[in-house]
Amino acid sequence: MDESTENFDGHCTCGAIRYRMTSKPLFVHCCHCRWCQRESGAAFALNAMIEADRVLLMAGEPELVMTPSQSGKGQKIARCPVCRVAVWSNYAGAGDKIRFVRVGTLAEPDRLPPDIHIFTASKQPWVILDPRTPAVPEFYQRSKYWPAESLRRREVLMAGG
Repeated sequence: MDESTENFDGHCTCGAIRYRMTSKPLFVHCCHCRWCQRESGAAFALNAMIEADRVLLMAGEPELVMTPSQSGKGQKIARCPVCRVAVWSNYAGAGDKIRFVRVGTLAEPDRLPPDIHIFTASKQPWVILDPRTPAVPEFYQRSKYWPAESLRRREVLMAGG
């Protein structure tokens, strides 16, 4: 099957919110910053970045909650109004065009391992990273790590196409 036509289904804990990613994501971040640790209540956050129009809502209507972010511009978190689980976020940089889907809410989260570990300078010391996956102390240059197809998709999206 062509990866561009793969579906990735997900839902919140109670199932009131159900969604489908209609393609492979642009890129998958495993973020180890203190903000993500606090927000997730875990050692890191694992987010699949994908165009918002490639995330179809199959059931329910998430509640959008504005929260602070390290950039100071905030993030908009889509949460189930019943169980309160976060299913995706939108950050100020890309606005509503790109969703950061919580990989843990996918029916098969193992299908989307991280493409990169970011903000590893603040990762928990007991987290052992796979040496085959790129890892950077803070952020990175997209052109150095993203696949050409993902860079093209992002360029089209940000140009309004």
